[in-house]
Parts: sequence; structure tokens; C-alpha cells
Amino acid sequence: MAQKPSIPKGTRDFSPIEVAKRNYIINTIKKSFDIYGFQAIETPSFEKSETLMGKYGEEGDRLIFKILDNGDYLIKTPQELLENRDIKKITPKISGKALRYDLTVPFARYVVQHQNDIILPFKRYQIQAVWRADRPQKGRYREFYQCDADVVGSKSLIQEVEFIQLYDDVFTKLGLTEVEIKVNNRKILSGIAEIIGAKDKLIDFTVALDKLDKIGAEGVTKEMLAKGISEAAIEKVQPLFNFTGTNQEKVAQLKDMLQSSEEGLKGVAELQYIVDSIEAIGLQSAVLDIDVTLARGLNYYTGAIYEVVTNKVKIGSIGGGGRYDDLTSIFGLKDLSGIGISFGLDRIYLVLEELDLFKELKLPKPRVLFLNYNEENVPNRLKALTELRKNGIAAEIYPDTATSNKQRQKQFKYLQKREIEFVILDDEVGEELSLKNTKTGEIIKGDIDTILSEV
Repeated sequence: MAQKPSIPKGTRDFSPIEVAKRNYIINTIKKSFDIYGFQAIETPSFEKSETLMGKYGEEGDRLIFKILDNGDYLIKTPQELLENRDIKKITPKISGKALRYDLTVPFARYVVQHQNDIILPFKRYQIQAVWRADRPQKGRYREFYQCDADVVGSKSLIQEVEFIQLYDDVFTKLGLTEVEIKVNNRKILSGIAEIIGAKDKLIDFTVALDKLDKIGAEGVTKEMLAKGISEAAIEKVQPLFNFTGTNQEKVAQLKDMLQSSEEGLKGVAELQYIVDSIEAIGLQSAVLDIDVTLARGLNYYTGAIYEVVTNKVKIGSIGGGGRYDDLTSIFGLKDLSGIGISFGLDRIYLVLEELDLFKELKLPKPRVLFLNYNEENVPNRLKALTELRKNGIAAEIYPDTATSNKQRQKQFKYLQKREIEFVILDDEVGEELSLKNTKTGEIIKGDIDTILSEV
């Protein structure tokens, strides 16, 4: 019995029109990347496990797809580990590679490995697939594309400002207005953890806080208690759950709250610079909003943190990123500051689709179709077809020669379904070409030069 074809959960096939829409988004993002001075690179779809593991926190590590080693991978595994089914100890014995979880850590590896070849500050962009062993749901897939832009080799806060402008530029071009760019600073979160006496539980604190919009204040409180954060500490955090006001008012409140934290005040100063700069420059259509609960749960952020959402569609973030001053140090290159952002291609696609914001996209198709009724005409038609293509005109010939009226009708149906503008008729044997405009019905006869001038 034939096997029913299917694909793994969390993956998708893309039809020609879907590919056209995705390319529209990608090309729009690429144009903005180019305007802002970024250069494209690519990295392998899988990396050494040691490159990825331990870089995303405990939750991230669990979502990394591991690749089994070639051949008899169990032969190198001690029998005792197999009998005890100790997965954490068995995994390194049978898998030395893993699919990339994101594009940032591979980029950090790339920078360190090619440090003698790149010019600092190095501005790169990368648009490739990533994989996460997540639970599939709307807007969340196990295989999806990320569109990243990063700068390494500069600590200037001008980069933070430019990335906000870059987000604004891309979403304005896509027609997605009223986008909200949320911003916070990791130093502020560290400062808050310090003043409430939970500095030793910074990761647990930020991971829980980052879930506020998903599980609410009560859920965050329960998670913090479960992680060993005291009720007294959580009580001090409560004002953050309803933090309101203008960006300038929020900065002032944070400055007052973090007076006793040197690191926290550094974060407030950085946030103040960003807010002041954006207010002076202005944004085209996006809105900048300080969100002190924004943590983004990734261990490598050290400064500004971004997340982009749209209130028009309930789908979660459609972009995010931040500064990572010490990411490359894990690969042996210290004191190289970096900052980057990512566009969530798949979620952006769903948003544009739901809001009917795709421009009138048309599938690639020829302008001219050569009908194929007479075998004797094929050599001459192929020469004419070649000349059209040499002159930059998309053209094709129907491959199968019609031997009956039914087959001729099939060629015309193909012409109609593809909505091709011009057709070269093939009713008579001879070198003369008959060009028909399918919209007007007008027919012009002549040689290839005549056809070229008309098309």
C-alpha cells in the first residue's frame, strides 16, 4: 500500500504565490539593510553542538535540534549510560552537531573565526532558516526564517537609535503602520534585581518577568516564587506590572527607583539617550515605548533590548533583539561589543496577509508564449524564442506538439490560465511569425525584429 505523503509538524510547503509574497517581504527588508550599510553573509544550517549549547539559557537549550552522528553512534556510548537512560550524558556521546537555533550565535562564531578578514565596525545581515523543537502553533514553527542585522565593533548608542529607525523604515515600506517598538535595558533589569535582593537569581527573575503579557501578574508571581524569589522581593517588583506614562516620565520613575544601583542608573542613562534621540529625529509610522517588563529571556543581552509588536493582529512579537557586549568572548574574542535585531518573516507574512497589505503581487510568467502545432516550425520558433530572451523578454514555447484539436485547446487553456500577454500562433507552416495580443485580439505578422519592436 502506497505511503500517504506528509511533512513534519511545524514545517510547511510554499506555493508559487506564497513564495512571491515571502520574497516581497524579504526584498523590502534587504533594500533597507542595503540603505543602512549592512553586508550579507551566510553560515551553515548546522553547527557544532558546543557552539550552540549553553548560549540560550536552559529553556533554549531544550529546543535545539540535535543531529545524530554518522554510522554506529551507539558504539562510543558506555553501556552504563544506555542502561540508566541518562539523556543529558548520552546526548554528547551520540551527537556532535545541531541545527542552528538562531543566527546570532553563529554570527558571533563567524566574527571570531574571520576576525582578521572583516573591517570593524562590521555590519552584517543574514536571511536564512533556523530550527527550534518548539510546540507548533499559529505563527510559531519548528522551521522558520530569520532576517537579522547586526553590528559588532562599536559601543556607540547611535547603533541603538539606528536599529529603531531601521524597524520603522521596513514596516513603513510594508504598509504596516502603528507598529510598537518596545525597548528596555538589561542593566535596568539587573538594577531592579539588585535593589529587591534577587541579584543572584537575575536569570530566573528576567525569564519570569518576560512572560507578563502571556501569563499575567499572577502567573509571573507564581513562577518567581517557584524559582526561590521571596515574597518581599516580588512585592517590590509589583509597581512594574502597571508601569505607565510617557517615555520621559518612565525614565524619570526608573531614575528615582534605581538611585542605589550603579548598574541600573547606567541602563537608565542609555535609555534616556535613545528616547531623546528618537524624539528629536522622529519616526515615520512606528511608536517607541519603554516596557520595563521586557526581558527577552536570552542570556547574552547586556544593554538595550527590543521587541516589535502590532496591536492590529494578536500574534506575538514580529521582531526583536538587543545589545550583547560579551557574546564573542565565549569563542575567545573579548571586548567586542555587538548589537543586533531580527525580523520575524513568518509572523510578518501572517500579519500582512490578515490585514490584506500585500501589494498586487503577480507570479513570474512569460510575456510571450509560442504555441506548438507543427513540428516543422519548432527549429525556427526556438531561434525566435532565443532572440526574445537575449533581449530581456520572458518567453517560452509549449513543449508538446499538438496532434489533435483537443491538444490545441490544452495549449490555449495553458495560455489563459497563465494570463500571458502575447502569443505566437502556429496555424501555418513557415518562417513568418504571427503575434497576437491576447488582451486586444490584434494580430501582427512579420520577422523577429517586427515582433521585438511590438513586444
